[in-house]
Amino acid sequence: MRPVTVPEIRASFVNCSRRDAAQATVPADLAARDWDRLDYLGWTDERNPRRAYVVVRVDDRLVGLVLRAADGGTRRNAVCTWCEDVIATNDVALFVARLAGAAGRNGNTVGTLICRDFACSANARRRPTIAEAGTDAAAVVARRVAAVQEHAARFVAGVAHG
Repeated sequence: MRPVTVPEIRASFVNCSRRDAAQATVPADLAARDWDRLDYLGWTDERNPRRAYVVVRVDDRLVGLVLRAADGGTRRNAVCTWCEDVIATNDVALFVARLAGAAGRNGNTVGTLICRDFACSANARRRPTIAEAGTDAAAVVARRVAAVQEHAARFVAGVAHG
């Protein structure tokens, strides 16, 4: 992922008002992020742990979403639908996003299971076990990274198009 700025992040949100986008809590450590190893930017609101945000590049356009932890942030054992990591299954939460446009204003939402700490990029790049990789670990990692990018972009695009 290419580095993003605070104004770019605020302008990217598609499922909230401009006022809500302006008031969104944005990570303070943007300059310190390892952008080459991120497939999307995700974070939890420090003031409200039930609120989270993700920013994904879809067709070379930044698209940001406001998410809500549907169950109050309760951790559950499940497989994240973005990274599909079978090792890190104990910190996954159901996140719900209000759809963009009229559908969202009418209260329509869609949800998905995502790593609570938004560590999908790191999970995808983790060294595969022998059983997973056989002799080609690099191909497994490349396939995982592509899957994270595709799954995140598909969810975000679905929310953006209502």
